[in-house]
Amino acid sequence: MPYTTLLVHVDNSRHCAQRVRLAVRLAVAEGAHLIGSAMSGISRYAYGGVNALQFAPAQMQALRGQASEALHDFERIAREEGLGAYETRFVDDDAQGALLLQARYCDLVILGQTDPQDTPSRVIAGTAEYLMLHCGRPVLMVPHAPAAVPAHTGQRPLLAWNGSAEALRAITDALPLLQRAQQVTLAVVNSHAQPAAHGEQPGADLALYLARHGVNVDVLQHDTPPGQDVGAALLAMAAQRQCDLVVMGCYGHMRLREALLGGVTRTVLQETTLPVLVSH
Repeated sequence: MPYTTLLVHVDNSRHCAQRVRLAVRLAVAEGAHLIGSAMSGISRYAYGGVNALQFAPAQMQALRGQASEALHDFERIAREEGLGAYETRFVDDDAQGALLLQARYCDLVILGQTDPQDTPSRVIAGTAEYLMLHCGRPVLMVPHAPAAVPAHTGQRPLLAWNGSAEALRAITDALPLLQRAQQVTLAVVNSHAQPAAHGEQPGADLALYLARHGVNVDVLQHDTPPGQDVGAALLAMAAQRQCDLVVMGCYGHMRLREALLGGVTRTVLQETTLPVLVSH
């Protein structure tokens, strides 16, 4: 099923423009409707309670003004890239709550990687991880590395395959991208660790499934040396194959509002310089 509705988080981060440009180009390629959503950052739980005293009227106006400026930039980029079907949304709420609600009615959510050197990004640190674990939709995380975003994301994707339900969900969620890709690498890492999850030829059954969807796949077997981080191995394979996207399952759970991710997921999301599409 093609992507028909995309949602991108719009803010005043210094990396927002490249995130928006990737989302716009993806919407153009898919013929999809793109929603640019910006938030004031003022939690809805603050209204009417004692926490509302923390926000002076001038401060609230400034936060809303920043969101409005970010949406103007979104519209400018959409026009420059020739996107016809888009809309802007302003929500008086924090990013996690607002995006969680809107994501339910979209095919793909596009978020930015947390940059510890960027103040707006630090403020909403953990939002991408929270959405990945809770929104029920695939999330495309755009890295903050300045040269990371290619003109057309997904031409050379790397699929991380370990036989799990999460990995399968991510790969099937990425099918619209995979069907347009030039070269797809199916990375099967440490298949000996869970032989029952793969069958006699690890990766062969999934490659056949994808081929029936019009996706040509190269299967790459890789065993990591003892002690090597699997996430680092995946990123190294992606670099060696000159990939422009990583597709993987998201593993983890929530403790209160803290995102607890598995080791492989955490490594990839923190260290990647490529866009990463994840599903939970």
